[in-house]
Amino acid sequence: MLCVQAQRRMYVRGYVTDSLEQGIRANITVQGATLGTVSNEQGFYEIGIPEADSVTLLFSCVGYLPRTRTFFTTQTNAYTVNVTLHPDAKLLDVVEVRALRRQATTMIQIELNKFRLMPDAAGGSIEALIKAIGSGVNSTNELSTQYSVRGGSYDENCVYVNGIEVYRPLLIRAGQQEGLSFINPDMVNSVEFSAGGFAAQYGDRMSSVLSVTYKQPQAFEAAVSASLLGASAYVGSTSGRFTQVHGIRSKMSQYLLGTMQTKGDYATWFVDYQTYMTYQLSPKWALSFLGNFSQNSYEFIPKSRTTEFGTIRIVRAFTVNFEGLEKDKFRTGFGALTLDFLPSARTKLSLLATGFSTSEQETYDIIGSYSLAEVDINNGGTEGDILGAGVYHEHARNRLSASVISLQHTGEHKWRNARLQWGAAFQREIIRDKLNEWEYRDSASYAIPTNPAQVEMVYNLTSGNAMFSSRLTAYLQDTYRHNASYGLWTFVVGIRANYWDFNRETLLSPRISAALFPKWKHDFNFRLAAGIYYQAPFYKEVRQTITDEQGNAHVVLNKDIRAQRAGNFVAGYDYFFRLWNRPFKFTAEAYYKPADRITTYAIDNVRVRYSGKNDAVAFTVGADLKLYGEFVPGTDSWIAISWMRAQEDVLNDSYKVYSNTGTYLGTVEPRWISRPNEQRYSVSLFFQDYLPNHPEYKVHLRLIWADGLPFGPPHGQRYEAVLRAKPYRRVDIGASRGFMQGHDAFMDRQKVMKALWLNLEFFNLFNIENTNSYYWITDFYNQQYAIPNYLTKFMVNVRLTVEF
Repeated sequence: MLCVQAQRRMYVRGYVTDSLEQGIRANITVQGATLGTVSNEQGFYEIGIPEADSVTLLFSCVGYLPRTRTFFTTQTNAYTVNVTLHPDAKLLDVVEVRALRRQATTMIQIELNKFRLMPDAAGGSIEALIKAIGSGVNSTNELSTQYSVRGGSYDENCVYVNGIEVYRPLLIRAGQQEGLSFINPDMVNSVEFSAGGFAAQYGDRMSSVLSVTYKQPQAFEAAVSASLLGASAYVGSTSGRFTQVHGIRSKMSQYLLGTMQTKGDYATWFVDYQTYMTYQLSPKWALSFLGNFSQNSYEFIPKSRTTEFGTIRIVRAFTVNFEGLEKDKFRTGFGALTLDFLPSARTKLSLLATGFSTSEQETYDIIGSYSLAEVDINNGGTEGDILGAGVYHEHARNRLSASVISLQHTGEHKWRNARLQWGAAFQREIIRDKLNEWEYRDSASYAIPTNPAQVEMVYNLTSGNAMFSSRLTAYLQDTYRHNASYGLWTFVVGIRANYWDFNRETLLSPRISAALFPKWKHDFNFRLAAGIYYQAPFYKEVRQTITDEQGNAHVVLNKDIRAQRAGNFVAGYDYFFRLWNRPFKFTAEAYYKPADRITTYAIDNVRVRYSGKNDAVAFTVGADLKLYGEFVPGTDSWIAISWMRAQEDVLNDSYKVYSNTGTYLGTVEPRWISRPNEQRYSVSLFFQDYLPNHPEYKVHLRLIWADGLPFGPPHGQRYEAVLRAKPYRRVDIGASRGFMQGHDAFMDRQKVMKALWLNLEFFNLFNIENTNSYYWITDFYNQQYAIPNYLTKFMVNVRLTVEF
């Protein structure tokens, strides 16, 4: 019997496992009291009970013999009780025992609830979680939700919400302009991600796929959150046949952007509204609607900038005083209507109609008066001799509008060991742009480039194009399972077809994967994947820049461009084991991606500028290692290490070499160079912990250490990009306190709030200056300098979240 001595609580935690040390989802109850809990998929449980002289816990699960454990309390208020349950022989034939989730394809499933408190400067986006998990995912910009996967460009990643592909704005050139990503994390039910070797049902991209499914609530639920970076609200409900979720988000980046090196007045306002509604018309018919409206407004009046760079012994100072402003606006709308029909228990048919529209404008006139000086490190860091001075003027009047509408049919049929899936879609694309941007530079009263006859710009670009095109896509895919004497096989075989009338190209993309779950004493599973993947061109890839005899650059649309093509070969395995009586998983994957018909590109901040033609071949090879598990009981953490080499050879490129006296020495063919997103190594760590006797106090640590990206002079040739930025290093840490009903007395005195979380976040804990891009200037002696553009510095954020 439970004898209560005081109102203080004590905490009992541990694991419930079977004889094979696999976690069991079991019921744990306190005998003599109306208290209980359920262990998770890993078998971990935790229960808070009133302090007593002795406690008896009952552990039970269908298919297993129940077991009790009695222990006597001591002066401590935290206890660990681990239990092994043995199967009930009478029920073995009728009970299916659920084991840990296994990965049968390259698609991994991410349990979002375990990582909602991860510190994130972007405001808690799903993409931030993807960038932190490793698996070849890289990013060197905390202001952006874009990421590179295994050496690919930002545009090589598919993003799906409820099976519908979503798009990003096209004119975004800097992370601070981005605002909010499409995916609303408050509305998310499940997240799946593949870094390569994904199935034919997913779109025509070469690198990765992120697939998100939104919630269909079973009861009323709501949450509000507010921080120094923005706010969000979410509500969901059901009335039986009708379910609905609504989410609104607002982001204000003035506080975060104020830590950057360019000082000025930031006026940013990013807002997003989404809804997902479902209605069960009948037992066999269902209708759903997914809608989104977002607007990103960015206004910036720069004042000044001071950047010191160089080595320990040689330091330079770059100082700029600004005039002018930048004003950008990106407005997007999205809607998708889905009709589902279930003719039988094994067959599902769906019809989807979607529409996407974006209206984007980017305008700026910024004048900067700059100086480049030596820094006298022996005299307190004061500025010494002036090495260069000048004025530059950057101008842009860019407009773009795009509409994409599609009609799609998907279906699937299941039988005992297989599942057949298919789909077909028609898509219409209408895109118009009008671009006018240039930069003038006057260095020491001499315009660059120097021309006595006329004033020339160091860079200029104009465009006035419209593209009307249609696209047909289809796929057929079969998943088959075969149970052999030595293990379970899972095969996924499929083919995807794509036709685009803009370049009159037909693509066929065969894909296959296999997974083996051997019946070994040690818990392994192995997988292989292979396929031919195409990067079907979209608007940005077909824009080819042509420079005339006067040095003026114009954009034309290249109808002769072909889809980039890559083979993708992936081999990997998972090893499940228990350490310190806790579940762990070690994952290793190796990959090789040879590619041809490559369209080369350069990266400036987050803007990707394509050459607009198929002008290179490439390859990527690498390996990803990850250790995932409960380093602290009941909390998941991981460490991931990646190595990669991504190289490309631009076809028919060469340059001539001359001596100092002008004598021709020969022609050089550069051959293989690093691709723009080649991040040769990266280490990512996410660690969670809590106070031993107070699990409501949690700590979340996120660390990234990654290789810097290659770069070269702006608007130069690809073979000139042989420099490399400094490594990207960043540590974010968050501390949280949770208040929950059934745990905290003041929460039990009210019935409105289910949980309340208070988070204190420290971004860029060690105030490391990470480089995002470079600004190039020339001194009096015609020597060029790459001035680093640093990202955000150390800052503190406070976040309050309430769940109803």
